Amino acid sequence: MEAFIIEGGHPLSGTIKANGNKNAALKLIPACLLTDQPVILHNVPNILDVRVMFKIIQDLGVEVTHLGDHSWRVHAHNLTKTALDPLLAERIRASFVLSGPMLARVGEITLPLPGGDRIGGRPLDTHMQGLQALGGEFEFRQEGLFHIYTAGLKGAGYLLQAEASVTATENTLMAAVTARGETIIDNAASEPHVQDLCNMLCQMGAQITGIGTSRLIIEGVDKLNGTAFTIGADFMEVGSLIGAAAVTGGEIRIQNAAPQNMHMINLVYGRLGVRWEVDGDDIIVPANQKMEIEQTLAGRVLEIKPMPWPGFPPDLMSIAVVLATQSTGSILLHDWMYESRFFFTDRLVFMGARIVLCDPHRVIIQGKSPLYAPSSAIVSPDIRAGMAMVLAGLCAEGNTEIRNIHQIDRGYEDVVGRFSQLGANIQRITVGN
Repeated sequence: MEAFIIEGGHPLSGTIKANGNKNAALKLIPACLLTDQPVILHNVPNILDVRVMFKIIQDLGVEVTHLGDHSWRVHAHNLTKTALDPLLAERIRASFVLSGPMLARVGEITLPLPGGDRIGGRPLDTHMQGLQALGGEFEFRQEGLFHIYTAGLKGAGYLLQAEASVTATENTLMAAVTARGETIIDNAASEPHVQDLCNMLCQMGAQITGIGTSRLIIEGVDKLNGTAFTIGADFMEVGSLIGAAAVTGGEIRIQNAAPQNMHMINLVYGRLGVRWEVDGDDIIVPANQKMEIEQTLAGRVLEIKPMPWPGFPPDLMSIAVVLATQSTGSILLHDWMYESRFFFTDRLVFMGARIVLCDPHRVIIQGKSPLYAPSSAIVSPDIRAGMAMVLAGLCAEGNTEIRNIHQIDRGYEDVVGRFSQLGANIQRITVGN
């Protein structure tokens, strides 16, 4: 088993380039199965979840070639299987998004329940409803597998009823691009990674209008072509790097950070006393941030909660927790989407944070609290909580050991190398079970 050892107290400094969007890559790779021609993807993050997704499609007969740096060639000219390898598919939640492309390309797929982070209930109903609206049929087998099949997909109107689900939007969208007739997806998600998917599909010959809005209109086409596409910056990683600079008091420049996607994050971080400057496509985080929680009218405790795009991303709530521990004042963080998001905060309490877990969805944080490395290792339960613990270790006094770091590897590339590049003292070691 591997772990990170982080010596805190070193302000970050220097320049780093933002990596490609994890959530875009995990949907653009399945989208390559919609054509029998090669697709070249640039700026693909070298993270564990992406490597698993490549293995899943290779097992289906897809040719995957590393072109160097962060570029890959995907050629699905001959799909030899319609059943996903259960051991691979269970490792990532995004495996279920292969159902849309496979249904469109070969008319069926067999797959297990998806894996991924355990941050609360993440039902698949909206995925199924979207595919059913287009003519998909579902059969649940006793061995825990779904068999999804169709006699032919037809365009339809579909309203995402519960929420603007990102993955349900993407899955339905990929099934609809070659379905006969027009499909309208209402209450569609519009995150940057959804826009990346739409834009790549259009480059492949799909006809999609309403990109970036809550209504997507898709006119089915007979066939898609190959293309080359560059994945946009990962605003989750950018938000994490900004948070790391702020809690350590350092100054960094993040290149190719796509600041146009950071407006709401800028507003929310500003309420925690964190500011940055924009220089073209770069973000500059100044040293020694104010780090004071914004005062509200009538003395009410400030509340921050995530919302669908263009609201504050739920995946940055864990980072906001650590920022709040290092900001003067009181705040209520409310993640109404996932009931297990804040269960990692007990680790921060061990490090000296003043946090009250009110219920599964809410925490109250009183800052500023000096953090100290705990006497024993702390364990990362999921991707974002793991990165939050890295931030805590970077600003804590002493050496913090973080275990179960494969969870962090799933979403963040080369944590040791990238943070060391900015002056952090962080090592990756092997420890006993």
